[in-house]
Amino acid sequence: MADLNAIMAWTFTEEVAVPDEIKDLLIDGEVAEVAYKTIRDVAVVTNKRFIIADKQGLTGKKVEIYTIPFKSINMYSTENAGRIDFNAEIELWTKAGKLKFNLNKKVDVRKLDKIIANAIL
Repeated sequence: MADLNAIMAWTFTEEVAVPDEIKDLLIDGEVAEVAYKTIRDVAVVTNKRFIIADKQGLTGKKVEIYTIPFKSINMYSTENAGRIDFNAEIELWTKAGKLKFNLNKKVDVRKLDKIIANAIL
């Protein structure tokens, strides 16, 4: 199984409103549960998938959209932040490989844990 962390690494810094350009990507029956700001991008968690918009280039006009369907997740783990470790983490084992998201202390890891559990269990 491939390790996708070298390709895709995101830190969710804080909860934000779901951008309109992401709302336009939602399919029938799909609901945006929460959105997170990353350094330059946005990650949206719906009831069906993770959608991550990755702005590229100097202007950020070129955007690559990553979709991680919940049905592709075989297993996941969450780890809350500690006193020395400032980021919480979520790891997803998918059909494509293992992904890891870092979560700033402003992000409620248990809220995201519950959204994922409701979608895949």
